[in-house]
Amino acid sequence: MTSRGKKYADVSAKVDTHKEYTVDEAMELVVQAHYAKFDETVDIAVNLGIDPRHANQQVRSALVLPNGLGKKVTVLVFATDDKAAEAKEAGADYVGLEDMVEKISKQNWLDFDVAIATPDVMSKVGRLGKVLGPRGLMPSPKVGTVTLDVANVVSESKAGRVEVRNDKNGVIHAPFGKVSFGKDNLKENFLAFMSFLIKEKPAASKGVFLRKISVSTTMGPGISINVADLRSELKSKGIAA
Repeated sequence: MTSRGKKYADVSAKVDTHKEYTVDEAMELVVQAHYAKFDETVDIAVNLGIDPRHANQQVRSALVLPNGLGKKVTVLVFATDDKAAEAKEAGADYVGLEDMVEKISKQNWLDFDVAIATPDVMSKVGRLGKVLGPRGLMPSPKVGTVTLDVANVVSESKAGRVEVRNDKNGVIHAPFGKVSFGKDNLKENFLAFMSFLIKEKPAASKGVFLRKISVSTTMGPGISINVADLRSELKSKGIAA
């Protein structure tokens, strides 16, 4: 059994694992329930009422959070000619095609957070599927990273674009800010994320869609959020839930 340190025990004592907190309580608590010396990322985990074995119940999309993610995002773009120039002008960190494909395949180079590609080069980028796919780095039209609108997607990625994608157990894991954001900015990002997720509910998914929601810092304990309170928060802001 893994042993936890005194600092973890101290912050865990602040969290009642049997309680579902309101959104306001959870955002305040997640800021308090951290102890690392670095600015911890705040993550969300949502257990969805979907059957991930079926393609028509998969959730995969992306959104830009109102307050970003609070971190530097390194962007690679696979493109040529005018689209390559657009990517560079928009601020992409790496731009290329054959040279980038070779560097990744032969050197296992993966020093980037987001990969974007234009549709015309996917026949070459597709060879990297076994390397990029398992790491969630493969460009995909489902999340808008295979696109002709390269400049916009580069800008969104730099601003804090978050991929929303369920795992094999039907759970969404994603970051939505940093501890240093404070309660209000974290709450704004959280509500934007959850509103977007609700709109992405697959038509084939029946019954309860949001089964369980929790937030946590990189090193801290999970904090459960009451789904009814979340819906009330969204409704009060005029957001359908």
